[in-house]
Amino acid sequence: MDFAPTRAAALARLARFLPAAGRHYAETRNADDGPRAEGRGNVSQLSPWLHGGLIGEREVLEAVLGQHSPRAAEKFIAEVFWRIYFKGYLEQRPAIWDDYRAGRDAALAALERNAGLRTAYAQATEGRTGIAAFDVWAKELVETGYLHNHARMWFASIWIFTLKLDWRLGADFFLRHLMDGDAASNTLSWRWVAGLHTKGKHYLAREDNIARYTAGRPEGALTAVGLAGNAEPLSEAQDYPRQKLNLPAPVTADDLARPFALLLHDEATHHLPLALPAVPSLVIGAARPEARSPGAVGEPAPRFARGAVASGMAEVSAAFGCRAVEWRAGEPLAPLLAQAGVERIALAYLPAGWTRDALMPDLAPLMAEGRVVTLLGDLARATWPHAKAGFFGVAKQIDALLGECGIAGG
Repeated sequence: MDFAPTRAAALARLARFLPAAGRHYAETRNADDGPRAEGRGNVSQLSPWLHGGLIGEREVLEAVLGQHSPRAAEKFIAEVFWRIYFKGYLEQRPAIWDDYRAGRDAALAALERNAGLRTAYAQATEGRTGIAAFDVWAKELVETGYLHNHARMWFASIWIFTLKLDWRLGADFFLRHLMDGDAASNTLSWRWVAGLHTKGKHYLAREDNIARYTAGRPEGALTAVGLAGNAEPLSEAQDYPRQKLNLPAPVTADDLARPFALLLHDEATHHLPLALPAVPSLVIGAARPEARSPGAVGEPAPRFARGAVASGMAEVSAAFGCRAVEWRAGEPLAPLLAQAGVERIALAYLPAGWTRDALMPDLAPLMAEGRVVTLLGDLARATWPHAKAGFFGVAKQIDALLGECGIAGG
Protein backbone atom coordinates (compact mmCIF):
# COMPACT_ATOMS: atom_id res chain seq x y z
CA MET A 1 0.00 0.00 0.00
CA ASP A 2 1.17 3.51 -0.80
CA PHE A 3 1.27 5.69 2.33
CA ALA A 4 1.53 9.04 0.58
CA PRO A 5 2.20 11.70 3.27
CA THR A 6 -0.71 13.97 2.32
CA ARG A 7 -4.11 14.79 3.72
CA ALA A 8 -5.70 13.82 0.41
CA ALA A 9 -4.25 10.32 0.72
CA ALA A 10 -5.54 10.05 4.29
CA LEU A 11 -9.05 11.04 3.27
CA ALA A 12 -8.97 8.62 0.34
CA ARG A 13 -7.92 5.76 2.61
CA LEU A 14 -10.64 6.66 5.11
CA ALA A 15 -13.25 6.66 2.34
CA ARG A 16 -12.12 3.20 1.14
CA PHE A 17 -12.22 1.78 4.65
CA LEU A 18 -15.56 3.20 5.79
CA PRO A 19 -17.79 0.39 4.46
CA ALA A 20 -15.75 -2.11 6.52
CA ALA A 21 -15.61 -0.07 9.74
CA GLY A 22 -18.63 -1.74 11.32
CA ARG A 23 -19.22 -5.42 11.95
CA HIS A 24 -16.75 -6.50 9.27
CA TYR A 25 -13.96 -4.80 11.19
CA ALA A 26 -15.11 -6.36 14.47
CA GLU A 27 -15.10 -9.85 12.94
CA THR A 28 -11.86 -9.67 10.94
CA ARG A 29 -9.59 -7.09 12.58
CA ASN A 30 -7.27 -9.65 14.22
CA ALA A 31 -6.24 -11.20 10.90
CA ASP A 32 -2.85 -10.22 9.52
CA ASP A 33 -3.26 -10.92 5.79
CA GLY A 34 0.07 -9.38 4.91
CA PRO A 35 1.02 -6.24 2.99
CA ARG A 36 -0.94 -5.78 -0.22
CA ALA A 37 -0.78 -3.12 -2.92
CA GLU A 38 -4.42 -2.17 -2.29
CA GLY A 39 -4.00 -2.19 1.48
CA ARG A 40 -5.40 -4.51 4.09
CA GLY A 41 -9.16 -4.42 3.75
CA ASN A 42 -9.93 -5.55 7.31
CA VAL A 43 -8.18 -2.69 9.12
CA SER A 44 -8.05 1.04 8.46
CA GLN A 45 -4.25 1.53 8.21
CA LEU A 46 -4.95 5.17 9.08
CA SER A 47 -2.41 5.25 11.91
CA PRO A 48 0.47 6.94 9.99
CA TRP A 49 -1.82 9.81 8.96
CA LEU A 50 -3.39 10.01 12.42
CA HIS A 51 0.00 10.09 14.10
CA GLY A 52 1.14 12.81 11.71
CA GLY A 53 -1.97 14.88 12.29
CA LEU A 54 -2.89 14.94 8.60
CA ILE A 55 -6.28 13.70 9.71
CA GLY A 56 -7.84 13.87 13.16
CA GLU A 57 -9.53 11.32 15.40
CA ARG A 58 -12.63 13.46 15.52
CA GLU A 59 -13.20 13.48 11.77
CA VAL A 60 -12.51 9.74 11.57
CA LEU A 61 -15.14 9.07 14.22
CA GLU A 62 -17.64 11.39 12.54
CA ALA A 63 -17.11 9.66 9.20
CA VAL A 64 -17.52 6.18 10.70
CA LEU A 65 -20.66 7.15 12.60
CA GLY A 66 -22.02 8.62 9.39
CA GLN A 67 -22.19 5.09 7.95
CA HIS A 68 -22.51 2.81 10.97
CA SER A 69 -24.40 2.78 14.24
CA PRO A 70 -22.35 3.22 17.43
CA ARG A 71 -22.94 -0.45 18.29
CA ALA A 72 -21.97 -1.77 14.86
CA ALA A 73 -18.76 0.30 14.90
CA GLU A 74 -18.07 -0.24 18.60
CA LYS A 75 -14.78 -2.11 18.09
CA PHE A 76 -13.32 0.43 15.70
CA ILE A 77 -14.44 3.37 17.83
CA ALA A 78 -12.72 1.74 20.80
CA GLU A 79 -9.48 1.43 18.82
CA VAL A 80 -9.55 5.16 18.10
CA PHE A 81 -10.04 5.85 21.78
CA TRP A 82 -7.12 3.55 22.67
CA ARG A 83 -4.85 6.03 20.86
CA ILE A 84 -6.29 8.94 22.81
CA TYR A 85 -6.19 6.97 26.08
CA PHE A 86 -2.51 6.10 25.72
CA LYS A 87 -1.60 9.75 25.17
CA GLY A 88 -3.63 10.84 28.18
CA TYR A 89 -2.15 8.10 30.36
CA LEU A 90 1.44 9.00 29.47
CA GLU A 91 0.68 12.70 29.90
CA GLN A 92 -0.23 11.96 33.52
CA ARG A 93 2.84 9.75 34.02
CA PRO A 94 5.62 11.40 31.97
CA ALA A 95 8.26 9.67 34.11
CA ILE A 96 7.43 6.47 32.21
CA TRP A 97 8.80 8.08 29.06
CA ASP A 98 11.85 9.47 30.85
CA ASP A 99 12.63 6.07 32.36
CA TYR A 100 12.10 4.37 29.01
CA ARG A 101 14.69 6.67 27.43
CA ALA A 102 17.19 6.07 30.22
CA GLY A 103 16.63 2.30 30.08
CA ARG A 104 16.87 2.29 26.29
CA ASP A 105 20.18 4.15 26.35
CA ALA A 106 21.55 1.76 28.96
CA ALA A 107 20.39 -1.24 26.91
CA LEU A 108 21.97 0.17 23.75
CA ALA A 109 25.23 0.70 25.64
CA ALA A 110 25.07 -2.90 26.89
CA LEU A 111 24.97 -4.11 23.29
CA GLU A 112 28.35 -2.50 22.70
CA ARG A 113 29.85 -4.33 25.68
CA ASN A 114 28.38 -7.79 25.05
CA ALA A 115 29.12 -9.57 21.76
CA GLY A 116 26.58 -12.33 22.40
CA LEU A 117 23.81 -9.86 23.13
CA ARG A 118 24.80 -7.81 20.11
CA THR A 119 24.53 -10.90 17.88
CA ALA A 120 21.10 -11.81 19.28
CA TYR A 121 19.88 -8.26 18.70
CA ALA A 122 21.19 -8.24 15.13
CA GLN A 123 19.50 -11.55 14.39
CA ALA A 124 16.19 -10.20 15.72
CA THR A 125 16.26 -6.87 13.93
CA GLU A 126 17.47 -8.38 10.65
CA GLY A 127 14.94 -11.22 10.69
CA ARG A 128 17.42 -14.07 11.22
CA THR A 129 16.09 -15.73 14.39
CA GLY A 130 14.78 -18.89 12.73
CA ILE A 131 11.26 -18.15 14.01
CA ALA A 132 9.66 -17.77 10.59
CA ALA A 133 6.77 -15.48 11.53
CA PHE A 134 8.96 -13.17 13.59
CA ASP A 135 11.54 -12.93 10.81
CA VAL A 136 8.86 -12.06 8.26
CA TRP A 137 7.55 -9.26 10.48
CA ALA A 138 11.02 -7.87 11.21
CA LYS A 139 11.75 -7.55 7.50
CA GLU A 140 8.27 -6.23 6.71
CA LEU A 141 8.64 -3.51 9.34
CA VAL A 142 12.00 -2.33 8.04
CA GLU A 143 10.89 -2.41 4.41
CA THR A 144 7.42 -0.88 4.73
CA GLY A 145 7.39 1.11 8.00
CA TYR A 146 4.15 -0.59 9.03
CA LEU A 147 2.93 -3.71 10.85
CA HIS A 148 -0.57 -4.99 11.56
CA ASN A 149 -1.51 -4.33 15.20
CA HIS A 150 -1.86 -8.04 16.03
CA ALA A 151 1.56 -8.70 14.50
CA ARG A 152 3.01 -5.97 16.73
CA MET A 153 1.71 -7.80 19.80
CA TRP A 154 3.05 -11.17 18.65
CA PHE A 155 6.38 -9.61 17.72
CA ALA A 156 6.77 -7.86 21.08
CA SER A 157 5.84 -11.02 22.98
CA ILE A 158 8.37 -13.16 21.10
CA TRP A 159 11.02 -10.46 21.54
CA ILE A 160 10.50 -10.30 25.30
CA PHE A 161 9.61 -13.85 26.37
CA THR A 162 11.17 -16.14 23.74
CA LEU A 163 14.23 -14.19 22.61
CA LYS A 164 14.57 -12.60 26.07
CA LEU A 165 15.74 -9.26 24.74
CA ASP A 166 15.24 -6.00 26.61
CA TRP A 167 11.74 -4.67 25.84
CA ARG A 168 13.11 -1.15 25.50
CA LEU A 169 15.34 -2.26 22.64
CA GLY A 170 12.26 -3.64 20.92
CA ALA A 171 10.27 -0.47 21.52
CA ASP A 172 13.21 1.51 20.12
CA PHE A 173 13.34 -0.77 17.05
CA PHE A 174 9.66 -0.02 16.42
CA LEU A 175 10.15 3.74 16.86
CA ARG A 176 13.03 3.70 14.40
CA HIS A 177 10.90 2.15 11.68
CA LEU A 178 7.15 2.64 12.23
CA MET A 179 5.70 5.55 10.28
CA ASP A 180 3.12 5.80 13.08
CA GLY A 181 5.78 5.54 15.79
CA ASP A 182 3.84 7.29 18.54
CA ALA A 183 5.71 7.64 21.82
CA ALA A 184 2.66 6.92 23.99
CA SER A 185 1.05 4.10 22.01
CA ASN A 186 4.37 2.39 21.30
CA THR A 187 5.88 2.61 24.79
CA LEU A 188 2.70 1.65 26.64
CA SER A 189 1.85 -1.17 24.23
CA TRP A 190 5.26 -2.75 24.77
CA ARG A 191 4.79 -2.32 28.52
CA TRP A 192 1.34 -3.93 28.26
CA VAL A 193 2.72 -6.99 26.45
CA ALA A 194 5.51 -7.25 29.03
CA GLY A 195 3.10 -7.13 31.98
CA LEU A 196 4.21 -3.70 33.21
CA HIS A 197 1.26 -1.54 32.13
CA THR A 198 -1.36 -3.75 33.77
CA LYS A 199 0.86 -5.24 36.43
CA GLY A 200 1.06 -9.02 36.30
CA LYS A 201 -0.97 -9.29 33.08
CA HIS A 202 1.22 -10.05 30.09
CA TYR A 203 0.66 -11.37 26.57
CA LEU A 204 2.16 -14.64 25.38
CA ALA A 205 2.19 -15.31 21.65
CA ARG A 206 1.08 -18.83 20.65
CA GLU A 207 1.97 -20.77 17.53
CA ASP A 208 -1.62 -21.87 16.85
CA ASN A 209 -2.96 -18.33 17.27
CA ILE A 210 -0.40 -16.96 14.82
CA ALA A 211 -1.20 -19.67 12.27
CA ARG A 212 -4.94 -19.04 12.60
CA TYR A 213 -4.79 -15.30 12.09
CA THR A 214 -2.14 -15.29 9.33
CA ALA A 215 -3.82 -17.94 7.16
CA GLY A 216 -4.96 -15.28 4.68
CA ARG A 217 -1.45 -14.14 3.77
CA PRO A 218 -0.48 -14.76 0.12
CA GLU A 219 2.33 -17.09 1.18
CA GLY A 220 0.05 -18.97 3.58
CA ALA A 221 -0.05 -19.15 7.37
CA LEU A 222 3.11 -18.13 9.19
CA THR A 223 4.83 -20.65 11.45
CA ALA A 224 6.31 -19.84 14.84
CA VAL A 225 7.96 -22.92 16.29
CA GLY A 226 9.67 -22.86 19.68
CA LEU A 227 7.83 -20.01 21.38
CA ALA A 228 7.95 -19.69 25.14
CA GLY A 229 4.93 -21.55 26.48
CA ASN A 230 5.35 -20.35 30.03
CA ALA A 231 6.88 -17.07 31.11
CA GLU A 232 6.43 -14.79 34.05
CA PRO A 233 5.43 -11.18 33.38
CA LEU A 234 8.16 -8.61 33.80
CA SER A 235 8.24 -6.54 36.94
CA GLU A 236 9.87 -3.30 38.03
CA ALA A 237 10.61 -1.61 41.32
CA GLN A 238 9.64 1.81 40.02
CA ASP A 239 6.10 3.07 40.57
CA TYR A 240 4.57 5.87 38.54
CA PRO A 241 2.07 7.93 40.52
CA ARG A 242 -0.35 9.98 38.48
CA GLN A 243 0.32 13.69 38.08
CA LYS A 244 -2.38 16.30 37.68
CA LEU A 245 -3.06 17.30 34.11
CA ASN A 246 -2.17 20.88 33.26
CA LEU A 247 -3.95 21.44 29.98
CA PRO A 248 -4.06 24.71 28.04
CA ALA A 249 -7.32 26.63 27.88
CA PRO A 250 -9.34 26.48 24.64
CA VAL A 251 -7.98 28.96 22.09
CA THR A 252 -10.21 31.70 20.71
CA ALA A 253 -9.78 34.22 17.90
CA ASP A 254 -8.86 36.85 20.51
CA ASP A 255 -5.88 34.74 21.58
CA LEU A 256 -4.56 34.96 18.03
CA ALA A 257 -5.56 38.53 17.25
CA ARG A 258 -1.96 39.60 16.72
CA PRO A 259 0.11 38.20 13.79
CA PHE A 260 1.35 34.70 14.56
CA ALA A 261 3.24 31.81 13.00
CA LEU A 262 1.74 28.33 12.83
CA LEU A 263 4.32 25.68 13.72
CA LEU A 264 3.83 22.26 12.14
CA HIS A 265 5.67 19.34 13.73
CA ASP A 266 5.80 15.55 13.29
CA GLU A 267 2.56 15.01 15.20
CA ALA A 268 0.60 17.94 13.74
CA THR A 269 1.42 18.45 10.09
CA HIS A 270 -1.81 20.00 8.78
CA HIS A 271 -3.92 22.96 9.83
CA LEU A 272 -7.42 21.57 9.25
CA PRO A 273 -7.55 19.11 12.18
CA LEU A 274 -6.38 21.98 14.41
CA ALA A 275 -9.50 24.09 13.67
CA LEU A 276 -7.52 27.35 13.73
CA PRO A 277 -9.71 30.29 14.85
CA ALA A 278 -7.52 32.84 13.02
CA VAL A 279 -5.28 33.15 9.96
CA PRO A 280 -1.51 32.72 10.39
CA SER A 281 1.00 35.16 8.92
CA LEU A 282 3.71 32.53 8.61
CA VAL A 283 3.94 28.73 8.63
CA ILE A 284 7.02 27.02 10.05
CA GLY A 285 7.85 23.38 9.39
CA ALA A 286 9.77 21.53 12.09
CA ALA A 287 10.20 17.88 11.15
CA ARG A 288 12.30 16.00 13.71
CA PRO A 289 12.06 12.27 12.88
CA GLU A 290 15.70 11.72 13.82
CA ALA A 291 14.75 12.47 17.44
CA ARG A 292 12.93 9.12 17.68
CA SER A 293 16.11 7.32 18.71
CA PRO A 294 19.81 7.91 19.32
CA GLY A 295 20.40 5.21 16.71
CA ALA A 296 19.84 5.16 12.97
CA VAL A 297 16.21 5.69 11.96
CA GLY A 298 14.92 3.59 9.07
CA GLU A 299 13.97 5.19 5.76
CA PRO A 300 10.11 4.96 5.69
CA ALA A 301 9.47 6.83 8.96
CA PRO A 302 11.48 10.01 8.24
CA ARG A 303 10.34 10.00 4.62
CA PHE A 304 6.72 10.04 5.75
CA ALA A 305 7.32 12.62 8.50
CA ARG A 306 9.25 15.04 6.31
CA GLY A 307 6.81 14.58 3.46
CA ALA A 308 3.85 15.21 5.75
CA VAL A 309 5.35 18.42 7.13
CA ALA A 310 6.25 19.61 3.62
CA SER A 311 2.77 18.90 2.26
CA GLY A 312 1.17 20.56 5.28
CA MET A 313 3.32 23.66 4.86
CA ALA A 314 2.37 23.90 1.19
CA GLU A 315 -1.34 23.62 1.96
CA VAL A 316 -1.22 26.19 4.77
CA SER A 317 0.67 28.59 2.53
CA ALA A 318 -1.84 28.10 -0.29
CA ALA A 319 -4.89 28.34 1.97
CA PHE A 320 -3.86 31.52 3.77
CA GLY A 321 -1.43 33.15 1.36
CA CYS A 322 1.34 33.15 3.94
CA ARG A 323 5.05 32.49 3.66
CA ALA A 324 6.43 29.05 4.56
CA VAL A 325 9.86 28.45 6.13
CA GLU A 326 11.64 25.41 7.49
CA TRP A 327 13.07 25.34 11.00
CA ARG A 328 15.92 22.85 10.78
CA ALA A 329 17.19 20.88 13.73
CA GLY A 330 20.02 22.66 15.53
CA GLU A 331 19.06 26.11 14.25
CA PRO A 332 17.67 28.79 16.61
CA LEU A 333 13.99 29.57 16.19
CA ALA A 334 13.89 33.23 17.23
CA PRO A 335 15.61 34.58 14.07
CA LEU A 336 12.94 32.99 11.86
CA LEU A 337 10.27 34.86 13.79
CA ALA A 338 12.22 38.11 13.79
CA GLN A 339 12.82 37.99 10.04
CA ALA A 340 9.08 37.57 9.46
CA GLY A 341 8.15 40.28 11.97
CA VAL A 342 6.13 37.78 13.98
CA GLU A 343 6.36 37.48 17.76
CA ARG A 344 3.99 34.65 18.57
CA ILE A 345 3.67 30.98 17.65
CA ALA A 346 0.63 28.71 17.60
CA LEU A 347 1.21 24.97 17.66
CA ALA A 348 -0.58 21.74 18.50
CA TYR A 349 -0.04 20.44 22.02
CA LEU A 350 3.24 18.56 22.37
CA PRO A 351 2.48 15.36 24.32
CA ALA A 352 5.13 13.51 26.30
CA GLY A 353 7.52 11.91 23.87
CA TRP A 354 10.30 12.46 21.40
CA THR A 355 8.72 15.36 19.52
CA ARG A 356 8.39 17.35 22.73
CA ASP A 357 11.95 16.42 23.69
CA ALA A 358 13.25 17.72 20.37
CA LEU A 359 11.34 21.00 20.23
CA MET A 360 10.87 22.09 23.83
CA PRO A 361 14.40 23.40 24.52
CA ASP A 362 13.87 26.15 21.93
CA LEU A 363 10.18 26.68 22.66
CA ALA A 364 10.46 26.89 26.46
CA PRO A 365 11.95 30.43 26.54
CA LEU A 366 9.20 31.67 24.21
CA MET A 367 6.59 29.99 26.40
CA ALA A 368 8.02 31.70 29.46
CA GLU A 369 7.57 35.02 27.64
CA GLY A 370 3.94 34.21 26.79
CA ARG A 371 4.68 34.00 23.07
CA VAL A 372 3.33 30.47 22.46
CA VAL A 373 -0.34 29.57 22.03
CA THR A 374 -1.03 25.86 22.42
CA LEU A 375 -3.91 24.16 20.61
CA LEU A 376 -5.56 21.06 22.07
CA GLY A 377 -8.61 19.40 20.53
CA ASP A 378 -11.78 18.95 22.54
CA LEU A 379 -11.70 15.15 22.19
CA ALA A 380 -8.30 14.88 23.89
CA ARG A 381 -9.27 17.51 26.44
CA ALA A 382 -12.40 15.56 27.40
CA THR A 383 -10.83 12.08 27.30
CA TRP A 384 -7.44 12.50 28.96
CA PRO A 385 -8.79 13.09 32.49
CA HIS A 386 -10.40 9.62 32.32
CA ALA A 387 -7.09 7.95 31.38
CA LYS A 388 -6.16 7.49 35.03
CA ALA A 389 -5.59 3.73 35.10
CA GLY A 390 -6.68 0.98 32.69
CA PHE A 391 -8.54 1.56 29.44
CA PHE A 392 -11.84 0.54 31.05
CA GLY A 393 -12.09 3.97 32.65
CA VAL A 394 -12.17 5.52 29.18
CA ALA A 395 -14.19 2.74 27.52
CA LYS A 396 -17.17 3.19 29.82
CA GLN A 397 -17.22 6.91 29.02
CA ILE A 398 -17.05 6.66 25.22
CA ASP A 399 -20.73 7.35 24.55
CA ALA A 400 -20.71 10.30 26.95
CA LEU A 401 -17.48 11.66 25.44
CA LEU A 402 -18.88 11.45 21.91
CA GLY A 403 -21.93 13.36 23.09
CA GLU A 404 -19.91 15.94 25.02
CA CYS A 405 -17.80 16.65 21.94
CA GLY A 406 -20.80 16.72 19.62
CA ILE A 407 -19.56 13.79 17.55
CA ALA A 408 -22.36 12.05 15.71
CA GLY A 409 -23.10 10.63 12.30
CA GLY A 410 -24.16 12.78 9.42
